[in-house]
Amino acid sequence: MIPDDIALQELERDALTEIVNIGVSRAASNLRKMVADQVILSVPSMEVVTKRRAARLIAEREVSDLIAVRQDFAGTFSGRALLIFPQSNSLELVRAVTGDEMSPAEIADIEHEALAETGNIILNSCLATMANMLQRSLTMTVPHIVRGDGSSLFEVGDDAASDGLVLFLYIDFAIRQRDIRGYIAMVMDLPSLAALKLLLAEFIERIVGNAA
Repeated sequence: MIPDDIALQELERDALTEIVNIGVSRAASNLRKMVADQVILSVPSMEVVTKRRAARLIAEREVSDLIAVRQDFAGTFSGRALLIFPQSNSLELVRAVTGDEMSPAEIADIEHEALAETGNIILNSCLATMANMLQRSLTMTVPHIVRGDGSSLFEVGDDAASDGLVLFLYIDFAIRQRDIRGYIAMVMDLPSLAALKLLLAEFIERIVGNAA
């Protein structure tokens, strides 16, 4: 259950979706330079859910194992960012990033490095854009690769923290004409989500003020 004072209102959700879309468009531009090919990234939908609900949302859509790039972030709002792909899609992403001339063995050898670099570009672009547009600063850890199902990625268990919520974003990802689906998840506690909600209200007020 999301507390009423934490749940994002429609205008706040729209503003955050727009901010994140700007971030992923910057990530697409950076990836385009890396792979020298067309890259399309977008965030068609976003919601705030519990960690248990986030794990269930992925389980309903994915039957294969998951692989994620994980980076922690800290600032006015803090948490953990995850770029999540089904295992099969992650290999397709590596092929798209590295090109088709590599053998399966060569792709397997560099999978970890290629995913970490791609995840670092996408997550850094999203979070840096959020920080910049909300006029705050964030620091980020180096990327780590983690594998498992939704419950393990979101650390859902009988003793899991009850106040952990997830800003859950679906992403459409096309690179070298391959369609790759994935998810961006930002796990935050209640104080961080409350801080983010206040920053979004300030952002909307600035936009409205400038438009007046």
